[in-house]
Amino acid sequence: MPPFTRRAIVGSGLATAVAVSPFLRTVKAQTYPQRPVKIIVPYAAGGASDIIARLVSPELERALGQPFIVDNRGGGASMVGTQAVATASTDGHTIGVIDSAFVINPALFRAKLPYNTKTDFVPISLLATSPLVLVVHPSVAANTLQEFVALAKAQPGKINFASAGLGTAIHLAGEQLRQAAEIDIFHVPYRGGGPAITDLIGGQVQMTFATVAAIGQQVRQGLVRALAVTGDGRVAQLPDVPTMAEAGLPAVDATPIFGMVGPAALPPPIIEKLAQVTEKAFRDEALRLRITDLGFVSVGSSPSEFAARINDEIAKWTRIVEKGNIQPG
Repeated sequence: MPPFTRRAIVGSGLATAVAVSPFLRTVKAQTYPQRPVKIIVPYAAGGASDIIARLVSPELERALGQPFIVDNRGGGASMVGTQAVATASTDGHTIGVIDSAFVINPALFRAKLPYNTKTDFVPISLLATSPLVLVVHPSVAANTLQEFVALAKAQPGKINFASAGLGTAIHLAGEQLRQAAEIDIFHVPYRGGGPAITDLIGGQVQMTFATVAAIGQQVRQGLVRALAVTGDGRVAQLPDVPTMAEAGLPAVDATPIFGMVGPAALPPPIIEKLAQVTEKAFRDEALRLRITDLGFVSVGSSPSEFAARINDEIAKWTRIVEKGNIQPG
């Protein structure tokens, strides 16, 4: 399938409203929104996607003059809520916030996916990312990533890797590490990241990946040992923890993403209006600091930048899933 590009957004199946005259496009942009806008989050309230949605909604309200209401629709590995965005009216009054499941699910579910990730949505903005921390139990005889890799190679299949469940971003981060480092670690899927962290602290498993928000305090308390973080730079909450690249494994770049999308035929003037507001909001220093405190990295990208990121992420996770022969849970 052709990649998302700026040209594709305004000139292909991603947005079929290109026939609208410049005058009507301007009118649509000026009058939007005309009533409250629904932001669908494909998870229950309280999770990372929900937090990001509730951070962006007041910014949109202030800029555009209508309520932006978060609508939590969990279920089906995020597919229930995501499909609701794909089939929503194309007047811009229903949009969605997605996370890494959006770019992982095409590889996991393939023909069973009830929508086409590349043609049934239009990218609006990559709002934020969330670096992952590779952590081990203090009993593990490794203080660095390279020492951990050496230990895993010396004890193939002996190190238990906990994840938040089959096919989750945490699982695939561990799989990416396994493939990149050429090590044999035993995957133990849990029903969520919380139980995985609990058993890591208790010593029932030896390692996991976790977000900074979920594991930062335990690292500072010495309950677990952090070996490296994913992402482009060190995180403010754990400044002494090197990045994967600094630690010697730049190929391990698993970093959950959070972005805004709309149904495919969303008119370009509305796409651009939403993108301009979110880009400005997420690059504002006050909001960036708040997001950093929560363990995220603020981005606020253009639609074309987000489209490129989506393409890259789908291609990457498809390679990881196929090489690892990973099946959905």
